[in-house]
Amino acid sequence: MHSCSCTRRSFVKGGALALVALGAAPRFVVRTALAQARAARSKVLVVIFQRGAVDGLSMLVPHGDRDYYGARGSIAIGRPGAGSDGALDLDGFFGLHPSLSGLKPLWDERRLAAVHAVGSPDTTRSHFDAQDYMESGTPGVKSTEDGWLARGLAAQPAPQASPFRAVALGPALPRVLRGDVGAVAMTNLAEFDVREAATLVGGLNASKGFESLYEQGVRDLLYGTGRETFDAVKMLKAADPQRIQPANGAMYPRGRFGESLRQIAQLIRADVGLEVAFADASGWDTHAAQGNERGQLATRLKEFGDGLAALDRDLGDRMRDVMVLTMSEFGRTVRENGNRGTDHGHGTAMFVIGGGAKGGKVYGKWPGLAREQLHEGRDLAVTTDFRSLFAEVAVRHLGTPADPLFPGFKTSSYPGVLS
Repeated sequence: MHSCSCTRRSFVKGGALALVALGAAPRFVVRTALAQARAARSKVLVVIFQRGAVDGLSMLVPHGDRDYYGARGSIAIGRPGAGSDGALDLDGFFGLHPSLSGLKPLWDERRLAAVHAVGSPDTTRSHFDAQDYMESGTPGVKSTEDGWLARGLAAQPAPQASPFRAVALGPALPRVLRGDVGAVAMTNLAEFDVREAATLVGGLNASKGFESLYEQGVRDLLYGTGRETFDAVKMLKAADPQRIQPANGAMYPRGRFGESLRQIAQLIRADVGLEVAFADASGWDTHAAQGNERGQLATRLKEFGDGLAALDRDLGDRMRDVMVLTMSEFGRTVRENGNRGTDHGHGTAMFVIGGGAKGGKVYGKWPGLAREQLHEGRDLAVTTDFRSLFAEVAVRHLGTPADPLFPGFKTSSYPGVLS
């Protein structure tokens, strides 16, 4: 008898599902799964990874720190009120980069919170290692096999969980969702489909449908994670989220990031049982020509802020059950370098939007920017361990148990961003 070691992840390639000629799933399977998902509108967490290390000192400007302008040179963001391009004041000390003007109404409505000087206790300046640690939730430990979000979801009993419980918009499953949770990766909802073909793994003839394949011994493909993936395809086609257009006048920015957010909103509004959605926002490694109120970083921040604002507007009242968490592996150096950019740093800033966020406040202890206050004499020091923030969001918003999230880490208190 033939055997097949195929896994669900094996079929997610380039966002399309490489299932071939498996026929049609029983309709009751699709109807039941869809009904169950719609009956239980759970909390949703949308995680956005700003890969490349965003400059938190430009994204969330500490304009009230007297050492900020002396250190930043040509890349400093102007003080609030210093013309139309100055930082958007939040509380008299911090301000948003002017390109993030789309997020200012959320702050004013107390639905946007921020945490500054947040990051990892590990001091690596390697993008690869820092991202891996942030997604595994085990700084300094490379042997961890699963991600912290996967651990959190796996620890929650969900015998009737939707096949779309956890979805990543991208060509591959991110580290943070790898584990025993059955996450799905896709680049486009329209490409998540069944592809017709004449043969399957090992030259098996697939023309006779499920029973034939089972009789030929491909048990794992159809009755394990493979069968779940097939049901996911049918469920998505039945829900037809692509028919759902942005609501409330929401306009997503063009490009991969905006499209990912638009499709996340479609999945949420289609009630397919989504609990965690993940998307990347890249382009933050600004070693040269970073710019200030205008330039390379400003362009990326505008796309970022406008995308998050569009998601909030699109979802409307649904945002009471949806929380957005942004993260980045580390920040940038306090001083600009010789190329009018910044190098790999340490602490940075992160946002929390919607859900039960106690917005209108910047959380975390501010360490200061005087030279003697900097990490290794060059970087914003970390005063909030990212695990404290992530644990608060996962436990208080999603309801996951705290214990499996971050092995070996015990937090004495959360930052307090959730009510």
